Amino acid sequence: MNPMEVLDIRQLIGETTEYDKKLALEVKKPKSWCKSVSAFANGIGGKLVWGIADDDTLIGLVDAKGDAEKISEAIKAHLDPIPDFNLSFAKCEDKEFVVLNVMPGGQTPYYYIGDGQMQAFVRVGNESVVASVSKHKELVLKGSNMSYDSLVSRWKFENMSFTVLRATYFNRTNRSFEESDYESFGIINEKGELTNAGALLADYSPVRHSRLFCTRWNGLDKANGVMDALDDEEYSGSLVTLLQAGMDFVRRNSKKAWRKTADNRLEYPEYPERAVEEGLVNALIHRSYLELGSEVHIDMYDDRLEIFSPGGLIDGGAIKNTDMVNMASRRRNPVLADIFSRLKYMERRGSGFKKIVSAYKGHDGYKEGMEPSFLTPWDSFVLILPKFNIAGIEGVYVSDRDEVENNHELIGQKGGQKGGQKGGQKGGQKGGQKNDERSIDIILQLIKDNPAITRNELAKTIGISHSAIQKHINRLKVDGIIIRHGGDRGGYWEVSEDKIFDKLHR
Repeated sequence: MNPMEVLDIRQLIGETTEYDKKLALEVKKPKSWCKSVSAFANGIGGKLVWGIADDDTLIGLVDAKGDAEKISEAIKAHLDPIPDFNLSFAKCEDKEFVVLNVMPGGQTPYYYIGDGQMQAFVRVGNESVVASVSKHKELVLKGSNMSYDSLVSRWKFENMSFTVLRATYFNRTNRSFEESDYESFGIINEKGELTNAGALLADYSPVRHSRLFCTRWNGLDKANGVMDALDDEEYSGSLVTLLQAGMDFVRRNSKKAWRKTADNRLEYPEYPERAVEEGLVNALIHRSYLELGSEVHIDMYDDRLEIFSPGGLIDGGAIKNTDMVNMASRRRNPVLADIFSRLKYMERRGSGFKKIVSAYKGHDGYKEGMEPSFLTPWDSFVLILPKFNIAGIEGVYVSDRDEVENNHELIGQKGGQKGGQKGGQKGGQKGGQKNDERSIDIILQLIKDNPAITRNELAKTIGISHSAIQKHINRLKVDGIIIRHGGDRGGYWEVSEDKIFDKLHR
């Protein structure tokens, strides 16, 4: 036990992210404060101070030394396992206080045992509450140095296909996905068994609650329900598919402004694509997949975009008093995080929040107070991205929704009228062509892996519209790369490797 310290007890509390206070030690009701000890140990640690009233009035203790001894005895009697802690005394305004400092534990869950009960507690806001079923499972895994995504799934690897993952890896790294990569990526373990990470990344992911709900609401809230939504989609499949589909949905329901330069064009979206992608990657990778009945949501309103993800900060607690930009990286699903890092969708350093903020501050429409918001309401995580008023940026052309969705070429032509049609088309088509080539690569890989695949199955797997699928199919047919034999039912695709070679070497 530490000796008496003369300090400002209010300063001590102010510097603590997680803390609780008690007026006096309730010897006969140890649960009233032991639950906070359990919650702190199961989370990021915290401090418990005796001698402070609910209204923050400094009352002090009559027998601080005696109370400290009873606190130590109660922790040893009612907590299992016993967490690391230390007790100290504080003095302020001639009043004495006891300060209990609980360290974050590595043997979670830490249970309170008493009154015929054995319960694990976690922090939600400024309260200590009984851990939910999903949170309790997460604590068990944490205490075993394991994670959900590393566990063996209940599905068979041989029944899964990974065309989207393989094609995306090649498209983004220019490296082929080798058979040995399944184990090195964590898709399977050393015994060849499919992990939960593998199940989440399979083309037709069997993890039912791994879905993405996207809605463009008409107005500033959900008051009028889905019936009044301007656009509403539900996506399933590989996490890579969910990411790509979510990004396409945001693009489809956003406008862009652009300004022509001497040799290029500058684009100013309503929502910085880098910020949206980082936010969606974070939501898909760091969500709690132990939380059933809840999915990742993208909700677009007239003034903002919100991304909701089940599961709060991994160590519990709230964002209040937390520096989100510079906070240490803690990964709920380290296997998934590593895979998306290999796909070059995120960095291992965990700088996603910093990138989101930087993307906003680098936008020409940025004004003080437009920073993204990070919230943790009831064991969940919400990213709020304010909408830029791109029409207010001087000297830009604002595209309408149809141009954003369907016609990159038209935008380029309009932008290039003054500097020449050729230059305008090049600038306007650049982004669209990049996305088209990516989709074509994936379509081609899907057809190679399954010659009997239908157009509907292609659209569902990739997460793009049927019309877009048909456009890409027509292009491949014209180039002689694919040939269709038979009808939609019972037919199959034939791929010409010679034509692919010719195309690559033009």
